[in-house]
Amino acid sequence: MNQDYKIIESLKLASDVQSIASVEKLIDKVCSKIGVNEESYGNVLIAVTEAVNNAIQHGNKEDTNLKIDVSVLDGTHNICFSVRDEGPGFDFNNLPDPTSPDNILKENGRGIFLMKNLADKVEFTGEGNEVSLFFSK
Repeated sequence: MNQDYKIIESLKLASDVQSIASVEKLIDKVCSKIGVNEESYGNVLIAVTEAVNNAIQHGNKEDTNLKIDVSVLDGTHNICFSVRDEGPGFDFNNLPDPTSPDNILKENGRGIFLMKNLADKVEFTGEGNEVSLFFSK
């Protein structure tokens, strides 16, 4: 992570879908404080809640004993939302393409695709149990 970023908010959440409401409030607060425009706000909301939802369902397997850390980092030109779960991670370099004919009708497998298309930059770190989503201000 780049040294120009400063943590401005953070949350520790239970691995429960009801935690999404806390993330939405955090996004509202941060986007309002920084002055994120409406179009960008929608991208932030969808991408970050998708990252948290993935951490709950796939990372921590909805084990409420495991936590999710969400941090918001403010940079000169970007804002970064970092989501880390306590799961084992996954191979983020080898993901199936959700737009291929074999996968197009599958009900899941589009979360990371969405994040990559809504955020300006997406970085996975560790074993794949932490994702950082960058958005231009």
